[in-house]
Amino acid sequence: MLMTAAIIAWIVLTTIFFGLLTIFVSFISRKGDLPHKVAGIWARSIMAASPIEVTVKGLSNIDPDKSYIYMSNHQSNYDIPILLGHLPVQFRWLAKIELFRIPVFGYAMKRAGYICIDRSNQKSAFESLKKAAGIIRDGVSVMVFPEGTRSMDGNIGSFKKGGFVLAVESGVPIVPVIIYGTFSIMPKSRLLIKPGKVTLEVLEPVETSGFTKETKDGLMEKIRNIMCESIDEEKKGNSSC
Repeated sequence: MLMTAAIIAWIVLTTIFFGLLTIFVSFISRKGDLPHKVAGIWARSIMAASPIEVTVKGLSNIDPDKSYIYMSNHQSNYDIPILLGHLPVQFRWLAKIELFRIPVFGYAMKRAGYICIDRSNQKSAFESLKKAAGIIRDGVSVMVFPEGTRSMDGNIGSFKKGGFVLAVESGVPIVPVIIYGTFSIMPKSRLLIKPGKVTLEVLEPVETSGFTKETKDGLMEKIRNIMCESIDEEKKGNSSC
């Protein structure tokens, strides 16, 4: 419990410091590249203070000079710093509006060019997707949690359609990203942080050019199956996804 309290205190302090730094550098770097790098330093500072060992696999599957829509499973609050700290590419989050309401952190996300999506407002959500499409056309990738929120049991939940609408409209490949191990470290239902090992695996890109708005559900099912199969392999045959 003392370890958890110390880590949380560190997270709060670094979030305030790097959040303010991100806001400051956002006025220098209008495209968001420098703020995203600052966010990466924030993430790595959190991971350095946490009893977590991270292994990264599959980086050779992506070209850092190309735009992708990255889609990751979501098991824990630690997923965000792991992705920011260990995925060495520029990307912008497409994230739920609630994150943007967190003091300092939320405004820093906005200044870094990350995009909020309000799922309760269809018009606002559509405008967010249009903004994300513009970012992709400018050559920057987008990161999405297709489940929309953290898993309650460590398995992959149902997917939201927004990221797949964006995929078929932009025509860029989807890169499935799998995070193994963060659920046991800090699940949604528990504040206590436990030591553990995490693997971040970048899978091969999936082309989206053959899909349309009418067939996006097939693309959504394909990506979900890929991610579930990868997790099932990690669980060594325990198919509960």
